[in-house]
Amino acid sequence: MIIQLDVAITPEQQRVLEEQLAKVKYQGNPVTTQYANYLVGVGKKEFDIRAIGSLPGIRDIHRVSDDYKLVSKKWRVDDTVIDLGDDIRIGDGSLSLMVGPCSIESEEQVALTIAHMQANGIRIMRGGVYKPRSSPYSFRGMGIDGLKMWHEQTRAAGIKIITEVMTVDQIEVMHDYVDVFQVGARNSQNFNLLDALGEVDKPVLLKRGISGTIDELLASAEYIFSNGNERIMLCERGIRSYETAYRNTFDINALVMLKEKTHLPVIADPSHGIGIRRFVDKIAMAAAVAGADGVIMEVHHQPEKAFSDGQQTLSFAEANRLYKQLKRIEWLQD
Repeated sequence: MIIQLDVAITPEQQRVLEEQLAKVKYQGNPVTTQYANYLVGVGKKEFDIRAIGSLPGIRDIHRVSDDYKLVSKKWRVDDTVIDLGDDIRIGDGSLSLMVGPCSIESEEQVALTIAHMQANGIRIMRGGVYKPRSSPYSFRGMGIDGLKMWHEQTRAAGIKIITEVMTVDQIEVMHDYVDVFQVGARNSQNFNLLDALGEVDKPVLLKRGISGTIDELLASAEYIFSNGNERIMLCERGIRSYETAYRNTFDINALVMLKEKTHLPVIADPSHGIGIRRFVDKIAMAAAVAGADGVIMEVHHQPEKAFSDGQQTLSFAEANRLYKQLKRIEWLQD
């Protein structure tokens, strides 16, 4: 059960509400976000919610049986739209594109990528400055200095940044230089990190865990929302299965199921989803047809020389062709 409180609810009205919840053996868990105040009621007994909803100080009440209540679509009439400012929105019915290299490598690389994006009207740049790598000897990113350099160039070009945060103590250091915090697959159940991102008024893109279920992804999003941040996007990036012919098993089913289960925007990552450059365009188009709100993919001016993930990264020419195909799909769906 989700109870949305009136902004002008009095302490006495709050006390009466809590007493009524106790009578029906429900625990009221307070949640304050950047947009509203809620009580998330948890209990097992069935009762007529009108008895609670009619109390003064309550704006709305919804019965939500899912374990993930706040991110559930059962209580939100309209889907969430993430507004990044400067007329950039995700989840508004258009197909949002987020492109860039796996790793931020140099000023020249950033400048070339920005020019490529501007030529295609793309305004969200992905890239990593802190990289979780399977081998400790692989390139692990330029760190905060690389982020500051990247931020300076993108701000001048009117482009937003999405980048991965790996630890709680990185959030404050990165905050002023990031538009969207990304939580990678390896951290999708790092609940300390999710709690901390719930206290930040910046959007979060949450990737599905390496072998995570859809319900586990939604439960992780609930951690962020219940700590105060409603600005969440979910990302399908493929899961690990027994198949070894490609990097991950990209779950097209997950896109339609997530759109059914949650009001949050759903993003597809075809680069990690298949991990093979020549097939990324096909997976991206399939995701667009399946109803994804956006596509995040790796693009580099020289993929064969990329410091990381070159095997799944599109060249500028390959990306240009894909953009045209995605725009055609978006137009057909309209």
